[in-house]
Amino acid sequence: MAKKTIEEKSNAARFIEAFNNIDYALKARYNLNRAMGFSDLIRKSAAINYIVRKYEDDLVDYGRLRNAIVHSSNEDYVIAEPHLEVVEHIEHIERLLTTPPKAIECVGRRDVLLTTAEKSMREVIKIMASSNYSNIPVYKGDTLIGIANGQKILDCFGDFLVAGGKEASFLDNVQIEDMLTSIKNSQYYTVREAACTVEDALTEFNNNRKLLAILFTKNGKVNEKPLGIMTGADVVDAQKIIEQF
Repeated sequence: MAKKTIEEKSNAARFIEAFNNIDYALKARYNLNRAMGFSDLIRKSAAINYIVRKYEDDLVDYGRLRNAIVHSSNEDYVIAEPHLEVVEHIEHIERLLTTPPKAIECVGRRDVLLTTAEKSMREVIKIMASSNYSNIPVYKGDTLIGIANGQKILDCFGDFLVAGGKEASFLDNVQIEDMLTSIKNSQYYTVREAACTVEDALTEFNNNRKLLAILFTKNGKVNEKPLGIMTGADVVDAQKIIEQF
C-alpha cells in the first residue's frame, strides 16, 4: 500500500506520527528508558535541549492531548481530531528535533578571519578595526590557542595600565598569545564540530552566559581548519531560524 501524503492523512494521524517521532528521537538521543512517560521525558530533556525548553509547556500539553485523542487500549482508535494549527505546530517541533538545521549552514560566518600568535596587540586591534569583527581566532601553527575578543583586549589593556604599564608597551611589546594566556577564564569561547545544529549552538549559549563565540571545525578539534564561526550577535538570527524552520 502506498504511503499516504500529508494531504491524505487525518489531523489525528499527523499529530500522532509527529508525537511518536518526538518521543522516539528524544529517548534515542539521550539514551533514556523507552518506558518513560512523555511528560517526564520532556521535563528531563528541557534541561539539556534548547528546543524542548523553548516548547516545553506546549509539548507537555500535547502529551495530554495525545491521551485525549487516542483510545488507551487501541492506538488506531481515534476519538478526537486536533485543530490543524496544533498539528502544524507539533510537526514544526518534530522537524526541529529530528532534522535540525546545521548552524554552520545558516548562521554565523563561513569566511573565518584568523590571526597568528606572534601578532602584537596593535596589529590585532588594527585587524579588528578594519574588519569590524570583534572575535578573531588565534592560531599558533595549526592549533587554535584562543579567540581574540575586543572586550577582553580592552579589559587586559585596562589592567595593564592600572598596574603601571605604558600604552605603547602594551600595544607593541605584548603579543596576542601573551594576552590570551593571561586570561584566567577561557569559557568565553568553544569549539564544535561542523555537524553542530542550530539547536546545539543555542543550547551552548543558553547554558553558558559567558560564551561569546563558537568556532566550527570538522570534528570540533582545535588542530583542525576553522570552517565557520558563530558569535553572540548571531543568536537572534538563530532564534528566527528556529521559528521559521
